[in-house]
Amino acid sequence: MTIQGLEMTVLNSHPRLCKERRELPWRLSTNPKPERRWEEALLWQREVGPIPGTRVAAALTPEWPPGLPARTMMDLKVDEEEVDSGQPVSIQAFASSSTLHGISHIFSYERLSLKRVVWALCFMGSLALLALVCTNRIQYYFLYPHVTKLDEVAATRLTFPAVTFCNLNEFRFSRVTKNDLYHAGELLALLNNRYEIPDTQTADEKQLEILQDKANFRNFKPKPFNMLEFYDRAGHDIREMLLSCFFRGEQCSPEDFKVVFTRYGKCYTFNAGQDGKPRLITMKGGTGNGLEIMLDIQQDEYLPVWGETDETSFEAGIKVQIHSQDEPPLIDQLGFGVAPGFQTFVSCQEQRLIYLPPPWGDCKATTGDSEFYDTYSITACRIDCETRYLVENCNCRMVHMPGDAPYCTPEQYKECADPALDFLVEKDNEYCVCEMPCNVTRYGKELSMVKIPSKASAKYLAKKYNKSEQYIGENILVLDIFFEALNYETIEQKKAYEVAGLLGDIGGQMGLFIGASILTVLELFDYAYEVIKHRLCRRGKCRKNHKRNNTDKGVALSMDDVKRHNPCESLRGHPAGMTYAANILPHHPARGTFEDFTC
Repeated sequence: MTIQGLEMTVLNSHPRLCKERRELPWRLSTNPKPERRWEEALLWQREVGPIPGTRVAAALTPEWPPGLPARTMMDLKVDEEEVDSGQPVSIQAFASSSTLHGISHIFSYERLSLKRVVWALCFMGSLALLALVCTNRIQYYFLYPHVTKLDEVAATRLTFPAVTFCNLNEFRFSRVTKNDLYHAGELLALLNNRYEIPDTQTADEKQLEILQDKANFRNFKPKPFNMLEFYDRAGHDIREMLLSCFFRGEQCSPEDFKVVFTRYGKCYTFNAGQDGKPRLITMKGGTGNGLEIMLDIQQDEYLPVWGETDETSFEAGIKVQIHSQDEPPLIDQLGFGVAPGFQTFVSCQEQRLIYLPPPWGDCKATTGDSEFYDTYSITACRIDCETRYLVENCNCRMVHMPGDAPYCTPEQYKECADPALDFLVEKDNEYCVCEMPCNVTRYGKELSMVKIPSKASAKYLAKKYNKSEQYIGENILVLDIFFEALNYETIEQKKAYEVAGLLGDIGGQMGLFIGASILTVLELFDYAYEVIKHRLCRRGKCRKNHKRNNTDKGVALSMDDVKRHNPCESLRGHPAGMTYAANILPHHPARGTFEDFTC
């Protein structure tokens, strides 16, 4: 019986093997080398299972194979650790069982053909496209893109913002004393450097008379002068300016305003949330549910303007800033003006901005860098920076600046502080670089105004406040600040592409182009590890350990032993005409059944 007939006999006797036989990469009947058929039989045993009609383990007698020790045992049902410690499967066998698409058609037992070349080209092309797409995705990830999410959130109550206002005139003319004029007259442009009134032609007669009397410094002994005390004493007083005040329909008083010094001098903040006072809240939107104040700007107290300095103003009215309680006012740069003779309506909406830190954004995550303010904000950073700049260049600080450095004198104001601060604000963009905080609360504003007083109310207001109708029209203003609706707007930066998205894109492209996953990559690494380990063992690093572990069980017969002893050579004298039943394998008493099958 020939090998081909024997193979067909075995396969026909077990239908499952017929199916498995078609999937195996080797052919038992076509390999002319007996030692190769031994290897194929062992692979059959490992991949498919025991061959039907044979014993799984065959004891070898001392007569077969010739030259092997009498105690040698061959067990085809090899332990997994013994198989793993031997030679790894061939690249063809690995490719046939790998989950990586296409390589089973490239690494096969067939001879080199056009089909294998086409499959190899397709696989390499897919691999190149995969590398191109993955590179693009990785580059996009390292651009750290972000998107901005805009949302409007309804609320049952909102914290009312802090409202800071300053009179555009810093000092009241009636509060300027002879000592003030002696020290600060040149700073206020009321006197020249010779302590003389520079221009008497443009002056009001009444003011000129008062000023001439104060500017007479004969036999005058100047007293010590302090800029903070001067600003506090000569600045406009809220008790004289505030004519009426209501918050949510309830009356408020000057005690609800906190004094704060800015570059405009003495200013006032409503709802500062300091000195143990709670922050006020509002539970409705619209006019009548916020702050409404009537102010007298006292234009008759404005200093006469005979020159241009930072302490003189050409305008009449107030400067207003609506801000959070966590940041100081920077009213000279961020405030808006309100004119007398008008009622100004300011509709607000709270905006909560959330920015991303680097590398996705530019916000500053840490908040403990300022030595003067507990909460980091851009305005706090600016004031902090301006203070340090003036202390470094002028060895003093302005009245509105925090710290413990001495206050600048009027001469230092004129010669150093004002020019240095103007240069810093307008031209020097490198010294004060203030990053955006990651969480910001600001208030969007919409302004509208109407004329006040009307002709019908002018006489009533003049009588009520004991002023003339002309005075009412030139000095009275009404400021109404309220929330447009009881909601707030969130503007949030979000990461547009995170690690999960990158891995998802790469995984999807791997599945599309080469049908691979992370486990497929692990398969490749596992096979590479087995190959490297086997090559290291072939250099003698682990062969001794392997033999020592098998001392008690006998010597394991490796492929090289089988090929070296070539048991099939002893079967060549077997009668060629001998036949067997269809379901019985040939058996030699002196040989094992598995040897008969493979030979």
